Amino acid sequence: MIWFAKALKYGALLFLLGVVIAALIVGGTYLHFRSELPSTENLLDIQLQVPMRIFSSDGKLIAQYGEKRRDPVSYDEIPQDMVHAFLAAEDQNFFRHYGIDPVGLIRAAVSLALTGHKKQGGSTITMQVARNYYLSRKRTFTRKIREIFLALHIEQELSKEQILELYLNKIYLGHRAYGIKAAAQVYYGRTLEELTLAQTAMIAGLPKAPSSYNPITNPKRALLRRNYVLGRMQALGYISKEQAEQARAEPVTASLNNAKVELEAPWVAEMVRNKLVGEFGPETYTSGLKVYTTISSKLQIAANQGLRKALEDYDKRHGWRGAEKHFEPLPQDSSALDELLSDATAVQQLLPAIVTEVGKKTADLYLGKGQTALLEWKGMNWARPYEDESHRGGKPKKAADILQPGDLVRVRKRTNDKGESWWELAQVPAIAGALVSIRPEDGALNALVGGYDFHSSKFNRATQARRQPGSGFKPVIYSAALEAGFTAASVINDAPVVMEDKDDAIWRPENYSGKFYGPTRLRWALTKSRNLVSIRLLRSMGIKHALEHAKRFGFDPDKLPHALSLALGSGEVTPWQMARAYAVLANGGYLIEPYYIERIEKNGEIIYEADPLVVGCETPSEEAQPQTDEPSSCRPAQRSLPEDNRYIMYSMMQDVINRGTAVRARSLGRTDLAGKTGTTNEQRDAWFTGFNQHIVTTVWTGFDDNSRLGKGEVGGRVALPAWIAFMKVALEDIPDDPPAMPADLVTVRIDNDTGLQVSGDNGNSSFEIFRPGHEPPLQETEAEDLPAEDTPGGNAPVVVKPDDLF
Repeated sequence: MIWFAKALKYGALLFLLGVVIAALIVGGTYLHFRSELPSTENLLDIQLQVPMRIFSSDGKLIAQYGEKRRDPVSYDEIPQDMVHAFLAAEDQNFFRHYGIDPVGLIRAAVSLALTGHKKQGGSTITMQVARNYYLSRKRTFTRKIREIFLALHIEQELSKEQILELYLNKIYLGHRAYGIKAAAQVYYGRTLEELTLAQTAMIAGLPKAPSSYNPITNPKRALLRRNYVLGRMQALGYISKEQAEQARAEPVTASLNNAKVELEAPWVAEMVRNKLVGEFGPETYTSGLKVYTTISSKLQIAANQGLRKALEDYDKRHGWRGAEKHFEPLPQDSSALDELLSDATAVQQLLPAIVTEVGKKTADLYLGKGQTALLEWKGMNWARPYEDESHRGGKPKKAADILQPGDLVRVRKRTNDKGESWWELAQVPAIAGALVSIRPEDGALNALVGGYDFHSSKFNRATQARRQPGSGFKPVIYSAALEAGFTAASVINDAPVVMEDKDDAIWRPENYSGKFYGPTRLRWALTKSRNLVSIRLLRSMGIKHALEHAKRFGFDPDKLPHALSLALGSGEVTPWQMARAYAVLANGGYLIEPYYIERIEKNGEIIYEADPLVVGCETPSEEAQPQTDEPSSCRPAQRSLPEDNRYIMYSMMQDVINRGTAVRARSLGRTDLAGKTGTTNEQRDAWFTGFNQHIVTTVWTGFDDNSRLGKGEVGGRVALPAWIAFMKVALEDIPDDPPAMPADLVTVRIDNDTGLQVSGDNGNSSFEIFRPGHEPPLQETEAEDLPAEDTPGGNAPVVVKPDDLF
């Protein structure tokens, strides 16, 4: 037995020596790598690459930008089943070890010795955190050593919950989804709380091989992996046998889900993206910005619907332009028809369809993926053929007058109030349009639409399309005239004007009707949008004065025409600029700066908040200011237009709606609305901008190539319906609130023909508003001292030469 004791003694010594040697090796290795190990102090402060999200003012998601889909969550927000599923799949001893799993490492080392291949095995969740946050993906022996030591260090610095939170937010789970919350949205379109046990296990099975076990690209292997995870959860006591069996019976339900956009406002989203990329650079897409815009989801929806319907109505009344394509010979099997439809995508609610058969007054349609539809006569009898912008062909008598088998067309589903539905032949409108609505008190954007369909054309006509405003610019001219001493009762002769330029070319402007109406009061001339009165008025006050006055509305005089055509709106402006200009009339005479970003948040903190110019934000006197270094709560907007000028203009523009070119807007049943239609030469642009004291909305319609809209297609017919549809919704929560007349203005009864003051009602009189000292003389006195050519009288043309303009 002596030899056994000696052997035991030497064995113990050898074991101790081995432990010492191993400790020395581990210690030496640690000392060797210690200087290369990164600090874990900033681990919790690491900024994950989170996409930028853009929201409406009421929190509806508008857009998401960024290559990586990530939405970090705190540990407390993670369902227990998700925690258990990942522990079962990746590291069952996570809450018991100190960062490494010796058994797993030995197993991986033995595998390396036996096979000669480096494998991933042996990594704990903590080691994966170390690798994902600090180390490269390259598999080397030295990297593994660093990973082990860094994992041990992380365990000393952070709690298990913090480590698991970092892991579940960082791990790549396929299809650009990083972290469990993003994966729940990408694969199931759900929140973490809404996932079933089977779906949870499916996500937990992804880290091992996000491509091989992907439920979308490889559902069979994903199903095996999911069931393995469920088995491990059962074995570890996380779920019962019944729960496991029920989850295994659930089919694979994953499908690719993009970020769920809750509000369609793509042009606003692009404005935000472009602005922030210009300020923050590429980090815009990865720093997790949450941008809250000023737009209202309710008003944006109304804007989308109102503008599109107006464009569709215009397009429909101009006739059927024919099929988009024609296929011949027409294949009979559905797979071949699907191939023909593969390049045609839906545009808004307009679906592509192939005509397969034409009856007497019906047509059979193929919609794709085996779906068919019957197009009845009431859905296509509108389709008189388009001839030109002002003419259509005869009414169709049978379906063959409209369609042929093999035609690629557009259709949409219609439903009436009784719930009855049918298919209607449609076409993507060729006409374009834009709508801008702002809050006049501070310029906050309520809604914006830049065209019919963003995916068909990303050009933002609301902010980028510079078009002639036509008569929509006349309020600027009339406001300038009031400042020049004219009144709403001043009489200007509506008579011909002939303009000669330096090259002896002749310009003969006309009223839209082609008629001349003789002496006309300014109020009535604006109400009826008389062109010749506006030209003579501009000539009387001087172009230089009008251009200088246009600055009060936010226009740059250098970018406006220095000619009499200015009176007809021949300058080029955007709908955005028009809305801003009319806000001066709406808000009491103050020039504001429109804005669309309310605030920006990052990591739950506000890093930017809008500080707009605000009407009514008065700067307190020095005596009233508190002794504090805090900035003022708002920036006061500066008065741009005298109060009396603004009120008289508001009153005159109310008449445009009450009895002028925008009389259709009376359907809204309001007393506080004012506005102005605008139509350019040869009906190439149609506008309407209308407002009350709380909202300003501009609508522009026209063709991108500046084609003619057609006979009769003026602002009151094309643009105004979109404005009415939008404002019907927008005004629901706004009181009927006409402005109060300033105390220093006076009301005088005048003769409607002469504009002169009368002492009583002579049957042709009305009350007019004047600034004190600008009241007209009594009817018995001389007429106003107007320039000779504008004195009430005949219709002799005025010949204007270039040298006369200034």
